[in-house]
Amino acid sequence: MFISGGENIYPAEIEKVLYGHTAVHMCAVVGIPDARWGEAGLACVVLKADTAVSAADLRAYMADHLAKYKVPKHIEIMDTLPISGAGKILKRELQIRFTKR
Repeated sequence: MFISGGENIYPAEIEKVLYGHTAVHMCAVVGIPDARWGEAGLACVVLKADTAVSAADLRAYMADHLAKYKVPKHIEIMDTLPISGAGKILKRELQIRFTKR
């Protein structure tokens, strides 16, 4: 969970919506520092082979399925996500990587 503008946001809820999109292969949602909101959502998405979708298209899709405040402010389309030896997505690594930017 992360808190954005005083609202509790649960990444699993957002990830469930993203996995419902036909072009999404893998995704992870994390909170990153934001000057205005305290934390803002970041969705890191890996697309399925032979598919193309823009961050704006994903944002519109999520806006149709989530409350406005739950839609991540940032969306990164990536080739791969960091995975542990046990097969879990390493969200902490994503937070560190995108916080340092």
